Amino acid sequence: MDTVLLSDSEANLLKAAKLIKDGNIVGIPTETVYGLGADASNEAAVRNIFAAKGRPADNPLIVHLADFSHAVKYTSSIPQLAYRLAERFCPGPLTMVLPKNDSIPMVTSGGLDTVGIRVPSHPVMHRIIELSGCPIAAPSANTSGYPSPTSAAHVMNDMNGKVAAVVDGGESEFGVESTVIAIEGESTVRILRPGCITREMLLELCDEVIIDHAILNELAAGEKAASPGMKYKHYSPKADIVMVEGDLDSFIDYVSKHDPENTFSLIYDEDGEKFPYRYMTYGGTSLQQAHLIFAKLRELDEIGAEKVFVRAPSKDGVGLAVYNRLIRAAGFEVIRI
Repeated sequence: MDTVLLSDSEANLLKAAKLIKDGNIVGIPTETVYGLGADASNEAAVRNIFAAKGRPADNPLIVHLADFSHAVKYTSSIPQLAYRLAERFCPGPLTMVLPKNDSIPMVTSGGLDTVGIRVPSHPVMHRIIELSGCPIAAPSANTSGYPSPTSAAHVMNDMNGKVAAVVDGGESEFGVESTVIAIEGESTVRILRPGCITREMLLELCDEVIIDHAILNELAAGEKAASPGMKYKHYSPKADIVMVEGDLDSFIDYVSKHDPENTFSLIYDEDGEKFPYRYMTYGGTSLQQAHLIFAKLRELDEIGAEKVFVRAPSKDGVGLAVYNRLIRAAGFEVIRI
């Protein structure tokens, strides 16, 4: 098919909304990354998302709503804590995994009895949901396993000819996907995928916040993924990514012993003056690294990098989200020095 690139004018948002209502797929900007949007209640449309991405069928999709109050239409129960969290963080980059009802097909939930619910804050995505009148399933708008898209150009690179349209809403604000949580008991939250809503922020409303084991480790064979981003190798460019933990001098020493003339390194902004080999930087703070990481991984492919050593980010705050994306991009290959 011919994929149409649309501006974010109201007339074009109406076109995008009609395409989704009619069962088509549209690339849509959100504040996290660009999403591949379709009517979450339309089984055929959702299957087309999986086909366009090459996404495994057991990898659940997140359902995006215009307001958290609409979640009652698609869930069988909502804990009181979910309402308190929604009051603070919705709209925004938080997804809550809740028991689903029959309004959400099993294909959308990846065969699970739960569904991830999110209320995006990006005005374009929010308006398209309103205009379409549909709950919108929207995984990241990239080829499955490749770095997520943070611009319309990234989406067109991956999805041109596979989807009806892409709406250009500028660069994504946060640059990594939403924080995904499950609620356990009355006042405990489990983070299934880290994002820009951090453990520290959630602790302001919860007694306990658990970091799920799968955030930094591979799932066991046969274990089901409760959230997108848990099960498979994700976010990976064509280049071979190796994450290296250690201070800058140790990192330089490690790279020096591993064919530095034929590799690239991805380092912090402040490392550049001292680093003697080929490199790119990906920010100086965790928020900057989150914003830049996927674009930088794509850029490394564009320049033909075959092997990339990445100086590991912090695991604190938003840094945990960046670390989580990179450890998966590296296929869990981490060198600790």
